[in-house]
Amino acid sequence: MGMDAEGLLASAAINLGLALVALSLFSMLKKQPGNAPVYRSRRMAAGDGGAGLLPLGHGRLTPSFRWIGAAFRLSEEDVLRRHGLDALVVIRLFKFGIRCFTVCSIVGVLVLAPTNYTSEGRAGIRRSNSMELFTVTNVTRGSNRLWVHFSCLCFISFHVVYLLHKEYKEITRRRIEHLKHHCNRPDQYTILVRGIPSCPDHGTYGCYVDHFFSKHYQTYQSYQIVHDIGNIEVLQKLASSIDKQIKRKRETRKCNIWQRIWFKFTSEAINIQRQEEKLKDVQQAIRLLQCENMLKQKEVPVAFVTFKSRLDAAHAAETQQLVNPLSLVTTYAPEPNDTIWKNLAIPFWRMAMYKIGVFVAAFLLIVFFTIPVTAVQGIVQFEKIKRWFPPARAVQLIPGLNSIVTGYLPSMILNGFIYLVPFAMLGMASFEGCIANSQKEIKACNMVFYFLLGNVFFLSILSGSLLDQLGESFTHPKDIPSRLASAVSAQSDFFITYILTNGMSGFSLEVLQFGLLTWQFLKAHWLGHSKEPYLYGFPYYRVVPIVSLAILIGVVYAVVAPLLLPILLIYFLLGYAVYINQMEDVYEITYDTCGQYWPKIHHYIFLSVTLMQITMIGLFGLKSKPGASFATIPLLVFNILFNEYCKVRFLPTFHHRPVQVAKQSDELDEAEGTTGNLDDARSAYKPPWMRPTNLESSSAQPLNV
Repeated sequence: MGMDAEGLLASAAINLGLALVALSLFSMLKKQPGNAPVYRSRRMAAGDGGAGLLPLGHGRLTPSFRWIGAAFRLSEEDVLRRHGLDALVVIRLFKFGIRCFTVCSIVGVLVLAPTNYTSEGRAGIRRSNSMELFTVTNVTRGSNRLWVHFSCLCFISFHVVYLLHKEYKEITRRRIEHLKHHCNRPDQYTILVRGIPSCPDHGTYGCYVDHFFSKHYQTYQSYQIVHDIGNIEVLQKLASSIDKQIKRKRETRKCNIWQRIWFKFTSEAINIQRQEEKLKDVQQAIRLLQCENMLKQKEVPVAFVTFKSRLDAAHAAETQQLVNPLSLVTTYAPEPNDTIWKNLAIPFWRMAMYKIGVFVAAFLLIVFFTIPVTAVQGIVQFEKIKRWFPPARAVQLIPGLNSIVTGYLPSMILNGFIYLVPFAMLGMASFEGCIANSQKEIKACNMVFYFLLGNVFFLSILSGSLLDQLGESFTHPKDIPSRLASAVSAQSDFFITYILTNGMSGFSLEVLQFGLLTWQFLKAHWLGHSKEPYLYGFPYYRVVPIVSLAILIGVVYAVVAPLLLPILLIYFLLGYAVYINQMEDVYEITYDTCGQYWPKIHHYIFLSVTLMQITMIGLFGLKSKPGASFATIPLLVFNILFNEYCKVRFLPTFHHRPVQVAKQSDELDEAEGTTGNLDDARSAYKPPWMRPTNLESSSAQPLNV
């Protein structure tokens, strides 16, 4: 049996209280000019950081929730224009949750919950203080009321499938429009070529690329050979760090006495002249590595090839160039700002080894994570802990503490561990050799979702209910079917508290940015106020899988525990407002894959519906209703067929760029006479280490580049 109503109420009260406090603090702190680097970092970088700040005495110290209304008033066209299609996909993910669980909540609260509550129920359920009264567990075996659950299962399944088809169709349409109308993207004219053979006459990679593409493609324009950069990137970071130290040293004369003491023990002993000499030495080393003779020795068999038309670029990226498929391998080039230049030099065989290493590391992390999940489920099953460890009964001596321990503490601990998982998975994905940050984050997104699916969803069910049921069944073998029937529903209380904590507290702390705010306060106290914004890229790898897991929990428990559905609706409403605000004011959108995240999201939701239907097949069977169980099988088959249809109808558009769209865009350019983008495409893929360094303390230009 899960926690009682008191534990759920305690969790709801604590999370609601924390959310109100955090959101109120955020609304006040955001109005203070000193906090602009934290709460308006994107706007500051764009040059309008002062927008929305109020003079002192004009409501700056009063809580306000107008930003929530502003978030819901922002149109999808504005999101698409300002932040790109990937950002719109995230927003539509929240909208999907709102649309889905609005309808499901109505069905759950008005139909399923009364049906469950008014059933005769099991004798072991306390009628006054148990949330199981509202779950399918309370319905007796063989009851005809289970046909109500089957009807709701059909309705919810078709509703989710309808929404999925509608979203996939809309995102596909927007992707095509995005590719057609965003003509300034250099990656539309450029492909990435790997495995380049050396020229038999001159022994260089560039010569072979130039001869091959000029012979086979009429609109071929130019190429840019990639180099193994070695230490150039490290030296450039060192030069930037030294330059910042010099500028900070020069500003110490304007500081107060405390800041003078700080610099005395940190950078005061560093002589400015010595630092400037060191900076010149580093810049000279960079220039030597940038020289033409040195670069020729660092060439690798990889190149960016630019065409004069999108049509030829698409043809070249999609076709096999040589008889040997491992030579002259062509793919679409990532955006210049999205490219991870150091990974371009990694050979294919080494990337395969990296993938195996990442798989082993992810497996070890999954094994390690079973410890906190099992411990959390032990706290939920507090009655058993009191039997095994009698001193734990002291918790009951303090009024209300037992409800806090069983209701709020488990989900808080689990969410604390979950917060670290996306960063760990992103670090692992970094070692896989992805050539673009978007590929790395999509890979991390996939890893995080399946990690959460296995460790948070399945392991919570197994450790919290199924193992317990099997243990009890050794003494009562006849009760195995009824105990297994309640295995999933027994954990509904825990997932309600998980959604409460992840939504109320999690989203509130996300918008509050407590860590950055604390660092900003300490930095301002010791080093003086800094106008440099804390600008970070939008964390797709963290937001998409965690929100997708919430959808999965909601869909799987839609028929089993309908009281979870209204809480999920609040979860998505708050998340929508929070991440609209973060996109507008805080996070920078560093790349745009034109909606490549949606096929992953679609697959996650498809798995959710499949798990729901498989769960109900087993549940109807264990509830002695084989007719409903067999009737659910065609529903599962329909869901699988729908997914296969989407793979054929929509997925290819996300893996390829339609030739029709490329040709239309080229014809539009010819009609308007806009061919200036070709020079931009050619220069955009010039590696950062071949460009002049931009330091205020000293200037340096590359030699003979």
